[in-house]
Amino acid sequence: MKKLLITRSIAEPVLEQARAAFDVTLGTSAMSEEACAAALCDYDAILPTLGDAFTARAFELAGAIRCRILGNFGVGYNHIDTAAAAAHGVIVTNTPDVLTDATADIGWTLILGAARRAGEGERLVRSGQWGGFGPKSLLGTHVTGKRLGIVGMGRIGQAVARRGHFGFNMPVIYFNRSPKEVDFPARQVDTLSQLMSQADFVVVTTPGGADTTKLIDAAALAEMKPTGIFVNISRGEVVDETALIEALEQGRIAGAGLDVYENEPRVPDRLRALDNAFLLPHLGSATVETRQAMGQLALDNILAWNAGAPLLTRVN
Repeated sequence: MKKLLITRSIAEPVLEQARAAFDVTLGTSAMSEEACAAALCDYDAILPTLGDAFTARAFELAGAIRCRILGNFGVGYNHIDTAAAAAHGVIVTNTPDVLTDATADIGWTLILGAARRAGEGERLVRSGQWGGFGPKSLLGTHVTGKRLGIVGMGRIGQAVARRGHFGFNMPVIYFNRSPKEVDFPARQVDTLSQLMSQADFVVVTTPGGADTTKLIDAAALAEMKPTGIFVNISRGEVVDETALIEALEQGRIAGAGLDVYENEPRVPDRLRALDNAFLLPHLGSATVETRQAMGQLALDNILAWNAGAPLLTRVN
């Protein structure tokens, strides 16, 4: 029986299937480069997730690699060097589609939470300091009818945009690295600068990785309206976190809603101190149904590999 490492616990029905087909080891925490290198030597297959450092260095450290597939738990795989994996004969798969709606819903949680100052209001109620309704108390930003800008018009970007257009009567613009046709009213702009300057709400849904690292930098943020709300449900490294903190501290944008951070799980003290930042702990796919579907798809890829069948969602 082949050996499978599942780096962190996943849904029990999926674990039961895995244990029926493999000799399973279950991890408990994110893995360092050294731990990943050792795992590549010790296991036939690995089911990793965000935070497991399968870098080029990890592959080099491993030497003689036994592992033949990384069935990633997550649509994003920027924690895996796919080129290094391919060079060492290791297949990488991911879990697209199954988390699109859940992540889009979190995007809208952040849009509404940041715009309507929900975090501040919730803290006020819990502290016992709320003094009752006031005509000018915690005034936020109106959402319905405002212009929604999407950076990265993939599956998740389109799901966020559809909710904005159909649910909140928002005109939608989007910036994408290549031409993209969508099946609902939306206008593609030519440059990131155009999007940042025209949108009332900017939502980043682009993939992570070297091509998008610090895509949203100080110059991009400077293009935003002072009334603008910035939301990131992509990857933390897509945004220059220091530049965003400075924009929020100086009131150059109205607010931000974040589900991802540059150095997770560390969130800078300066960011946590900001009332105009609405912060969530990477909840994008965190529903019972979605996380089970992600685990199932990750395992289905590994099962297909084990059976010599076509893989469902190969990325390298």
